[in-house]
Amino acid sequence: MPSVAEMTALVAADPVVRLPGSVARWNEQRVREAIGNQQVRILVAPPGLDKDERDRVRDVKNATLRVIGTEVSGGLYQAVADDLPGWRAQFATGDVTDLLVTLVAALQDQPTPPDRDEVRWREPTERELATVAADLRATGLHVGAGATLTRVPGESARHAFPDGARVVALPPQRDGAPLPRYGPALTGLFPGTPIVVMYGSWIEYHGPGQADFAELAGASFYGQFASRLSRYDYPQDNVLAVYLNRVTDIRYSGLFDRPLPYRPVDPLRVALPALPWVFAGCVAAFLVLSIRSLRRPDGGAGRRRGGRGRDGIPARLAGLTALAVEMSLLTDARSDPALTRGHRQAAGGERGAGRGATGTARPDAAEGGGGRVGRRRPHDGHHQLSTGPLPAGQVVVKPSVRRRLGALFGTPSASPSWPARSWPAGRCGPAGRWTARSPARSAPRPCTPRPVSTWTRPRRSGSSVTAGWW
Repeated sequence: MPSVAEMTALVAADPVVRLPGSVARWNEQRVREAIGNQQVRILVAPPGLDKDERDRVRDVKNATLRVIGTEVSGGLYQAVADDLPGWRAQFATGDVTDLLVTLVAALQDQPTPPDRDEVRWREPTERELATVAADLRATGLHVGAGATLTRVPGESARHAFPDGARVVALPPQRDGAPLPRYGPALTGLFPGTPIVVMYGSWIEYHGPGQADFAELAGASFYGQFASRLSRYDYPQDNVLAVYLNRVTDIRYSGLFDRPLPYRPVDPLRVALPALPWVFAGCVAAFLVLSIRSLRRPDGGAGRRRGGRGRDGIPARLAGLTALAVEMSLLTDARSDPALTRGHRQAAGGERGAGRGATGTARPDAAEGGGGRVGRRRPHDGHHQLSTGPLPAGQVVVKPSVRRRLGALFGTPSASPSWPARSWPAGRCGPAGRWTARSPARSAPRPCTPRPVSTWTRPRRSGSSVTAGWW
């Protein structure tokens, strides 16, 4: 490779400079018409240059267009082929006419002219066809004068064509001569046999399944490797092996059970028709749930499993407030009963608060403090009613809450010191006698006490806490 200064001098002296080993060619008339009156200078370099050598070619500032192998670039642009005829002209004959014309139009801000297939074909002579056919019958391979293929890659060929294939390797036609069309002629001589013909780095397939995968394999292979094939001078052994591997990938990918070109399922096209129905279903479900909640008694509060209606939202709010007051550390034995009784009486949640089952006032309800208000726990028609003072420093808890408190502060113990009574369908009077609600249990009988779990809390000096969980 000459130096940058030497190549700059060569380009300044001649508008088209071809360095030794360059392979690119073009239709001079078409390129001249595209250039017109513009000052365009072309530097053509051989393929297979390393990075430093390619950088030296690009450093030639007075070269408008640069061709390295068959790669065409100029300024900030690079022209590439994008269809099978363009790749065939580039790799079978080294023709870069369309690439040069396209790049000149881009540099001059002109519309891109249409591509034109510059490859010319001819039918092989009888002598040429007989020579190739004899080699194929003998070894399955014919290598023309100037071709670089040494052997057929056996493993790749077996995977691509399990029944065997015949390969013809020819050199690229750099002089612009027509290409012999061996494919159709050899298909007639070897019916049902895959025929692979190479013209330089261009590969064609003829034989069974040609209409199914030949164009797809060519477009996939050259669409991926055209850039490297245009810059480097790869031997035909490497090019053929990679092409056969691509044919294997395509033939066994399952594409041929579907009509070509294969189009995968678009999730958007599938989901769009269903979206309105999904939205309508959500709206219908919302309306049904709303109507169902409005048709319930007490504004959607529903009914208890025991059959009795709930006390309503005010009663529940009052009960929650009373529970919060009972659990507060600021509530003592004096403020607890009166405040809780006032909330329940205001909400109507406790019928006859401060009175026993017989309607008479209880002594503890008449007192301002120290007593305990009768509390009712609505659960499956069962009631718990406790009377008498709550010992200072003890908290009556449910079993679930007792376990949590024990884990936090100490070990709970069961003690009958504060009894709680439970009846399935009745009430215990202030004298400790049973008053049944049904005629079958009209006879009074003693109430059976049941011990509750208690937890003894260490009290601070001068303070006491009284709370009840119900």
